[in-house]
Amino acid sequence: MQKQSRQQLKFQALLGERAHFMRHNLSENERILWRHLSAKKLGVAFRRQVPVGSYIADFLAPAVRLIVEVDDRSHELKRAADARRDRNLARLGYRVLRVPADLVRVNVEEA
Repeated sequence: MQKQSRQQLKFQALLGERAHFMRHNLSENERILWRHLSAKKLGVAFRRQVPVGSYIADFLAPAVRLIVEVDDRSHELKRAADARRDRNLARLGYRVLRVPADLVRVNVEEA
């Protein structure tokens, strides 16, 4: 196994701290979706705001290697970065489902 550099360890620690903060400060749309994903309501366990590689996934179902991201309007300006992120997560073996925040807010059952 490859030994991590001090810089990599520091980055992972900061990522963990950021994820912890984000878990306790969900956006309203994330809070709405979490109520539908938590407690295996969809038949699979999800975790929220989880470090995966060098990213923090909004919601992760580890058993099926699925990441669910809630995208607000700011993501319209980040399509290239989101596509690069999705490709990197796919290389790690994850599928990424992007759900528009408007859909979560208006009709989460369709999301």
